[in-house]
Amino acid sequence: MDRHITVIFIAMGIGLAAVLCRADTFQAPESPGPSSPHQPERLLTATQWGGHVRTAGTVAWPDRQSRPLWENEPNLYDGFLQLRLKNDLFFGSNWTFQTHYEAVAMAGDTLEKSHQWQEQWPNSPVVDMLAFTVIDDDRRLMDLTHVIHAEPRDVVYHRLDRLNLTLTRPWGMVRLGRQALTWGNGLVFHPMDLFNPFAPTAIIKEYKIGDDMAMAQLPTGLTGNLQALYLPRRNLATTDVEWDQSSLAGKWHLSTNTIEIDAMAAHHFADTVIGIGATGYFREAAWRTDLTWTFLDGNGSPGSYLSAVANIDYAWTWWNKNSYGFLEFYFNGLGSNDFGNISDNVELMTRIGRGELFVLGRIYLAGGWQVEVHPLVRISLTTINNLADPSGLLQPQIVWDMTTNVQLVAVVRWHYGEKDSEFGGYRLRFFDDDVFLSPSNSAFLQLTRYF
Repeated sequence: MDRHITVIFIAMGIGLAAVLCRADTFQAPESPGPSSPHQPERLLTATQWGGHVRTAGTVAWPDRQSRPLWENEPNLYDGFLQLRLKNDLFFGSNWTFQTHYEAVAMAGDTLEKSHQWQEQWPNSPVVDMLAFTVIDDDRRLMDLTHVIHAEPRDVVYHRLDRLNLTLTRPWGMVRLGRQALTWGNGLVFHPMDLFNPFAPTAIIKEYKIGDDMAMAQLPTGLTGNLQALYLPRRNLATTDVEWDQSSLAGKWHLSTNTIEIDAMAAHHFADTVIGIGATGYFREAAWRTDLTWTFLDGNGSPGSYLSAVANIDYAWTWWNKNSYGFLEFYFNGLGSNDFGNISDNVELMTRIGRGELFVLGRIYLAGGWQVEVHPLVRISLTTINNLADPSGLLQPQIVWDMTTNVQLVAVVRWHYGEKDSEFGGYRLRFFDDDVFLSPSNSAFLQLTRYF
C-alpha cells in the first residue's frame, strides 16, 4: 500500500475514534463502580484533541560576495503553511496512544536555490550544510512521510510526527513508536542531546522532530530515575537497519537537596558517548552544566573529543516588568578556526549533516534577555558569539499573544564579523572554485492559530 494512503487511513481511524467518543474530551468518573450487564465497561476512557494552523514568511538578504551560490540573486522570499493535528487516546488508567499528524506546504527562492545546488554539487558536505531540505524518514524505522507535490520552487508533504503507545505503571513507564526525547541542560547548545536537538537559532521550539524508538523510564528510589532507549536507524545506502547507524543509550538522573545530577552512556551511530551533567542554584540564579566525551570509531577517524556547555540564568522585575536573562558558554571539541578547509573535517561535517551540530568553531558565548512589556507581549534578544574570531549573530524577537488562541511572532537575524570569520564570511575551496560563504541576514514573521 502506498505510504501516503497509509497515513491517510491512520488519520481517518483516529478521527473515527473521536467521533465514536462524541469528539469532545470524555473523562472517566473517578469511581465508576462495577459495570452492569446492560452497561459494559468502556475501553476507551478519554480522548483529547488539539493542534494548530501556522503560516510564516521569510525575507533574506544574501551576501552578493557568496559566489557562485548567490550570484545575481536579489532578496529571497519564502512562505510556509502548516497544519498539525494532535490526538491522545486513553485506554483505562495505564495506556495512552498518541498521534500527531502534520501537513506542510512551502515555496520560495531558498527552496529553489537549494535544489539547484544539490543538482550542481551532489553529495557535497558543504551543500548539505547550506541547503534547505524537506523532512524525510529515510533513516527512520517507519516511513510515515510522503511528498504529495514536489517542484524546485514548491513542495507539499504530509507525515506522522508522533505515533506511539505508552504503558504507565507504578514500576515505571514504557513507550514504543515515534516520539521525541530531550536530554541535557543546554539553553542554546545541547551536547548531551543526541536525538534531533534544536538548532541554536531555532525560533519555534514547541515540537522536536520525532524518532522511532523504544524508551523506558524506571524510578530508582525516591530521588532518581533511569531512562533507557533503543533507536534503530537505516543505512541510507542499503535501507537496512544497522547497528552502526542506530543508538542505544541510558541516562541516570539523581536529585539531592540542592543539586540534580545526570550521567549518560550511549552507543550512537559508530561512536561511544559518555556524559555527565548537573544543575543547581547560586543564590537566586540557576546554573547548569553538561560535559560529553565522544570516542570516535567511524569514517577512518579514530580518536575522541570533548564537548561542554555551562550556563546561568536569572529572572527579576525591572521597572515593574518581568525580565529574564541568561549566559551560556559552549566548547565544541570537533570545531576548527580554519574555515577554508572545513570540508576536510569529516567528523564535523557528518554531524552537521545529521543535524547534531550547527556551528563550525570551538568556543562560543551565547546570551539572552527577555522582558514582558505587556502581559500579552514579550520582547527578547539572543546573541551567539564565536569568541575566537570574533564574530556572531543578533536575533531580536517579539511574541504577541493576540488572543487566547492566536500568536504572532516576528524575528530578525543579523550577522556580524570581519571577513575570514564564521559569521562574517570566509573563503572555502569548493570543488574547482574558491567560494566566499557568508550567512544571510533575514526577517521572519509567523502567525499561529491554536485549537
